[in-house]
Amino acid sequence: MGIFTAWTAHEFERSVLLIGAFDNLDMRRNLKWLVGMVLLCGAALFFGFVVFATTVMREPEQGVLTATADGIVVLTGGKRRLSEGSRLLKLNRGKRLLISGVNTRTTKKDLIAILKLEEEKFSCCVDLGYEARNTLGNAQEASSWARSKNFTSLIIVTSNYHMPRSLTELSRRMPDTKLIAHPVVPEHFKSTVWWLNPRATRLILSEYLKYLPGAVRLAATRYLPSMEENAEIANHSGVALHTRVPEYTP
Repeated sequence: MGIFTAWTAHEFERSVLLIGAFDNLDMRRNLKWLVGMVLLCGAALFFGFVVFATTVMREPEQGVLTATADGIVVLTGGKRRLSEGSRLLKLNRGKRLLISGVNTRTTKKDLIAILKLEEEKFSCCVDLGYEARNTLGNAQEASSWARSKNFTSLIIVTSNYHMPRSLTELSRRMPDTKLIAHPVVPEHFKSTVWWLNPRATRLILSEYLKYLPGAVRLAATRYLPSMEENAEIANHSGVALHTRVPEYTP
């Protein structure tokens, strides 16, 4: 009996050790899998960032720079965007110009000076959107404007680093509208050897991280057409298009 008990205890101890060994092996396998997934995701994000940066820094094709469309949309954020939109309007690249995200304190005189347009041309062919506070709001304003004008093609003017995110949000709102990118390089922004410029690198990286959620939303909208509108648009953006800026005295 004593021998049997001793053998049983020995086998039990051995079984416990074997189970522990298998548990440790499973833990090591799970840890390796987790580390591998983290490294894979990190590599994918890094590769995506390199592709994103290369894309936004690439010189646009000549055909894009000379393209025409029904309308021109400028997303505010810099004087060069506005002046380029005005130049395109003067060249009749579009029938009308929408400036989305105008500050309500900006006067008509200010805009005419920046756009370098005659007052008659400004009153005739320039529409202003006041409610957009972000890229999502820009997309809302632009889609409502294009729909009201029965436009099916638009030239989009914004900074080069902001263009991918803008096109993503605009495409989500206007899947059937032809969007032509017309990127502008901001003043004091080095478009060459950006990786040697910490400020430029931070700006591009920040825009890349903002672009990723928009890309996910676009993919989700395409596969889930009944997806509800983004809450940020509903809460923080509306549409108020006007042909004149209200007079303002600082």
